[in-house]
Amino acid sequence: MPLQKQLELNTTATAQLVVGPNDLASSIASETGDEFPPVFATAKMVALMEIAGSRVLLPLLEPGELSVGVTVDITHTAPTPPGVQVTATARYTGREGKLFVFEVSASDPGGEIGRGWHKRAIVTTERLQSGAARRIG
Repeated sequence: MPLQKQLELNTTATAQLVVGPNDLASSIASETGDEFPPVFATAKMVALMEIAGSRVLLPLLEPGELSVGVTVDITHTAPTPPGVQVTATARYTGREGKLFVFEVSASDPGGEIGRGWHKRAIVTTERLQSGAARRIG
């Protein structure tokens, strides 16, 4: 990553979605007997937070690069029913070595539904794909 590209502290980005049937905790059951409620899934909330974080890093990416999630530390504090819009926000708080650190939150019209921390790294697509290929061969 060229040194001339810097990211200002407190830069933010958002990601939104309207909770649909595939976004519900009840849709992630993989075996008979798994039972989850028909509300917005924590996994989907984390994914939306990751999308927001990745959008903050877009101006830093060179051709052939992308950002990948490395860690998440999230608390999901309130349920969201189907049909409601959720907005995730990522705020850049600085670096830890090669990692970009974000404070993330998610809300619906009733207020905050989750909050935490997320770290991302910038990698080349080629390096990521070759690393993944080595895991199966």
